Amino acid sequence: MSAASPSFVKKPRIALTIGDPAGIGPELIVQLLALPGIGKRADVTLIGNRAAIERAAKAVNAPIPQASGWLTIQDWDGDAREYAPSVAGVDNGHFILDSLKLGTKLVTDGKADALCFAPLNKGAMRLGGMHEEDEMRWFAKLLNYDGPCGELNILNDLWTGRVTSHMPLKDVSSVLTAEGVAQAIGMLTDAFRAAGKAEPRIGVCGFNPHNGDNGNYGREEIDVIEPGIAMAAKKGYSSTGPFPADTIFLRAKNGQLDGIVSMYHDQGQIATKLLGFDVGVTVEGGLPIPITTPAHGTAYDIVGKGIAKITAMENAFELACRMGESRLKS
Repeated sequence: MSAASPSFVKKPRIALTIGDPAGIGPELIVQLLALPGIGKRADVTLIGNRAAIERAAKAVNAPIPQASGWLTIQDWDGDAREYAPSVAGVDNGHFILDSLKLGTKLVTDGKADALCFAPLNKGAMRLGGMHEEDEMRWFAKLLNYDGPCGELNILNDLWTGRVTSHMPLKDVSSVLTAEGVAQAIGMLTDAFRAAGKAEPRIGVCGFNPHNGDNGNYGREEIDVIEPGIAMAAKKGYSSTGPFPADTIFLRAKNGQLDGIVSMYHDQGQIATKLLGFDVGVTVEGGLPIPITTPAHGTAYDIVGKGIAKITAMENAFELACRMGESRLKS
């Protein structure tokens, strides 16, 4: 009796865009696509710009990507134009938005399983016509999605989400709700599950110094955060906390937590970027399709120097592959 043949595993299909053609994105992408094993990991549709890619390949001494059995070069209007390096302008803003629309459509049309994009520039996007506060809300509008969503940041094995995001710090307390806390816990948990971790250990930040010290320094922990944790638990999303924000990341660093929910932007961002600025990944959490990108920006100051590190781009691509695989199985 012959041995059973191994089951066929379908590769995820990734829509990959160069992000801002004026930034380091093209340099990251040509290096990523030149790595051995990329073609075995996924089938890729590249949405780029010829001039930017050729300039990037020269800067980093990498081959210009060529269509192959696993790599499709998407032919579209933005491919033929030229964009000035290191400039946030209307033209590259249009390019960013149009390329993201195309990448999103590939996923929603069933031609790709996840979207991964290189760093983009919000200023250029606003000049190019983005009216939302950030790309997260722009994606939600593009997808006609009005449910809970928010940026998730991934640093190796540590994932972080937040209840509020891009808003003045003076307004945060007034918009914190138990429902918002529960939604953030659920969104972070669902993203973990989409990437293959069924039971993540989620910790929740407090809001005030010393966790409010039993109400002496504020009552958000008692009136909002604890009820939010309980509300999430009733929906099947377990978490622990609240923990003081100045010590919770030590718990994660010591291996006690897989994910952290913070109450506002810098509460989580400062810690994660300090722990690993060059390796972090952002997931557009809660949206109907998987979307990943490096957590760092376009780095206009080093464009063309060939020194941009690709670790975060590699991590974003790998996470897109994992989430794409989960989408294939669902």
